[in-house]
Amino acid sequence: MLDNMPRGTICIEDIEMGMTRHLRKQVTDRDIQMFAEVSTDHNPVHMDDAYAKDTIFQGRIAHGMLTAGLISAVIGEQLPGHGTVYMGQTLKFLAPVRPGDMVYAEVKVSDIDHAKRRVTLECHCAVDGKKVLIGEAKVLAPSRKFD
Repeated sequence: MLDNMPRGTICIEDIEMGMTRHLRKQVTDRDIQMFAEVSTDHNPVHMDDAYAKDTIFQGRIAHGMLTAGLISAVIGEQLPGHGTVYMGQTLKFLAPVRPGDMVYAEVKVSDIDHAKRRVTLECHCAVDGKKVLIGEAKVLAPSRKFD
């Protein structure tokens, strides 16, 4: 057994169908600016109030992948947690996230292959109870056993 498994990590041996984990985060102007710097995506719909007010969104919006990153945070920090390896992710963006929005990101175990340590997670993000993003992640979960 591994004695150095990070606190909060849920190993494949302990993952159960229907398990959920979530986080809440308010998306700030600073988050959007920092994401633009890291991703090099400076699209004015994210950065320029004057430009964005004349778009379909009628105002600035956060990068969709910034919102999707919150799903990654739940997976990498909570379920399964540290040591998890992303294998794939589908995403469908349903509505914009705006600066100041409080985003609720949740993952739920929908399938488990214990032998291969693979877990499928239903994912969604919501603002004020309205889903803004849905998808599915496939991950390789950590194990207490040596490979």
